[in-house]
This record gives sequence, structure tokens and C-alpha cells, in this order.
Amino acid sequence: MVSRCLTIMNEEGFHIRTAAALAGAMVQYPCKVYIIFNGNEYNAKSTLNLVTACIKCGNDFELVCDGDQESEALETAVDLIQSGLSA
Repeated sequence: MVSRCLTIMNEEGFHIRTAAALAGAMVQYPCKVYIIFNGNEYNAKSTLNLVTACIKCGNDFELVCDGDQESEALETAVDLIQSGLSA
């Protein structure tokens, strides 16, 4: 299992387009990918779960990848989030 604490810098936070960009990128990895925010766990391979999390600009969260290709998945997700979730 690998994880990283991140901050959403996109002005709109996780809305449908940015959530779909992250979820779409994560489905290619076999590992479990999830976000821990406000004590809750959200499936990062699900656009709906990400939107439901209501993560706004400036919010901190933990991104966790667990299983096969976990390091690659984490690197991809971090790059995408730090780029503002433009896929």
C-alpha cells in the first residue's frame, strides 16, 4: 500500500469533469484506489463517488493505492491532480 497527502488546487474542486478525468485514469490499474477525506473513504475509480465527496479547492485529502501496480497508479493520480485534473 502506498499513499500521499494532497491538496486540490483546481478552483472548482472535484466536479463532474475533473472527477471523471481521475476516475478514468485510475480504472486502468488493477489495484484499489481510494481517497480518504473528512474521515470517509471514496472509491477513486468512481466519478460519482468523487463528486459525492464534495472536495473543494484548498481541501486536503489522502490518496491511497493498494495492490498490483499501486506505485504506478499513485504516480499517475498525483501527476493528474497536481496538473489541475486536466485530462
